[in-house]
Order: sequence, then structure tokens, then C-alpha cells
Amino acid sequence: MFFQIFIGSVLICITIIIQVIFIEIAMKNLRKHAPKLMAHPKLHAPVILLTTATLWLLTALSLAIWVWAHAFNLLGAFDTLEQALYFSMVAFTTLGFGDVTLPQEWRLLSGMIAANGLVLFGLNTAFLIETLSRVLKSND
Repeated sequence: MFFQIFIGSVLICITIIIQVIFIEIAMKNLRKHAPKLMAHPKLHAPVILLTTATLWLLTALSLAIWVWAHAFNLLGAFDTLEQALYFSMVAFTTLGFGDVTLPQEWRLLSGMIAANGLVLFGLNTAFLIETLSRVLKSND
């Protein structure tokens, strides 16, 4: 039980660090490129900025899912990487179909990956709302 909690905690820390790095890179690029885009009269700068930021953050979320999938694969929780990736995606998004589940000795990790997904989706939502707010303020 404690080993599962340790593994899950390490994976959560890794994925949060990855997400925060992606957000930091997004902030730096928005600060650098947003003023130029907003000044261009023919471009739809808010659409470009928000689409780019959203796709960038989705890339980070995908990477987090892959981190969990590889961990499940290394732990031998699933027979194939595809099963590990499928479970990771379904659990991370809290969809939880239940057609593929973790073996009993690893089942505590299913709650931890779901909590991890909730935290990262919330972090991304906060970042995108703040980005939208700033873009709209600069557009006025």
C-alpha cells in the first residue's frame, strides 16, 4: 500500500513539474509574441493565441498520460503498452470506463492518476482563463 502511494506521489510530482514547465514556456512566448500579434490589424490574435496555448497545454497533458502509461508498463500492471496507455487516458480524464482496470496490487494508483488529471486540468483551465483575460484587456 505505501509503495503504491509513494509511486503515485512521485508520478504526480513529475507530471506537475512537466505541466508547470510547459506553462512557463507558454507564458514566456505569450509575453514575447502577443504584443506583435495584437498589433497586427488583419490577424485574429486572440484566436491564434488561445488556440496555440491550448494545443501546447494539451501536449503537456498528453505527455503526463504517457508518463503514467510507461510507469504502469514498467510495473507490469498491463500486458501491453496500449492497455497501459488506454487505462492512463481513461483514468486521467476521470472518464473511467471500467473495461480495463488495474490489478488489485496496484488499484490505489487509479485514484491517484484521476486526482492528478483533475489537478492538471484545473491548472490548465486557470492558465487559459488568465490568458484570455489578459488578451481581451489588451484588445480593448
